[in-house]
Amino acid sequence: MSEPAANETEGRSGPPQGGTPRTNREPMFNMPPVVLAIIALCIGVHLVRTYWLTPAQDFALLIRTAFIPIRYSGRYVLDFYAFSSPFTYEFLHGGVAHLAVNMVWLAAFGAPLANRLGSARFALFFALTGVAAAFFFWAIHPLAEAPLVGASGSISGMMGAAARLGFRIDRSSGKAAFAGRPLPFSEVVRSRTVVTFLGVWMIINLVTGLVGFAPGVSDQIAWEAHIGGFLAGFFGLRLFDRRMA
Repeated sequence: MSEPAANETEGRSGPPQGGTPRTNREPMFNMPPVVLAIIALCIGVHLVRTYWLTPAQDFALLIRTAFIPIRYSGRYVLDFYAFSSPFTYEFLHGGVAHLAVNMVWLAAFGAPLANRLGSARFALFFALTGVAAAFFFWAIHPLAEAPLVGASGSISGMMGAAARLGFRIDRSSGKAAFAGRPLPFSEVVRSRTVVTFLGVWMIINLVTGLVGFAPGVSDQIAWEAHIGGFLAGFFGLRLFDRRMA
């Protein structure tokens, strides 16, 4: 079996009428509207929290929109926010660095996945892998009181989907999209590229979660949510993939 990297295809169109040969190139910011909308929403929410809300108002927002595991312990009434926060927590971020890193990875993995799935299916994928990430975190820390925020659960789901597709990229349409059918599990474990990625990704998540993101940075990385999102994207890709419908 050839390695997934060897399956990457670069689409080139033929020469136009009476002209010189031209190639299809993907512009740097040629991202699907649904990915741009999520990025804009995350940035907009962070700007409002930073420059518009008072500390008391920001705390009230966190209580209502962040995912707080102890809310589901049976000690509290399950109000509207108990059902909405597993979706809204992804648009909140702990700081500029947290936001910037997530948006870069969202653009890198979200654009080709959205081009493959389509906007509606991608939005559903983003929402449900985020819910899976939140409740995987809850399953490990059911009484945690600290709010869980950030889009990294869903982004990890996108990485899981990319691994399931062997990281194959097709640019023949002028827009990068993950290509081919999802790999059977037997092929996943035989792919050096995928297995290497999975190993490195798991080690990085465990180290940053248990040790810390970087010296002097106090924010903790919710590696549990990352793993939950990754597993949801890896095993659940076929539920969203229009090419398999």
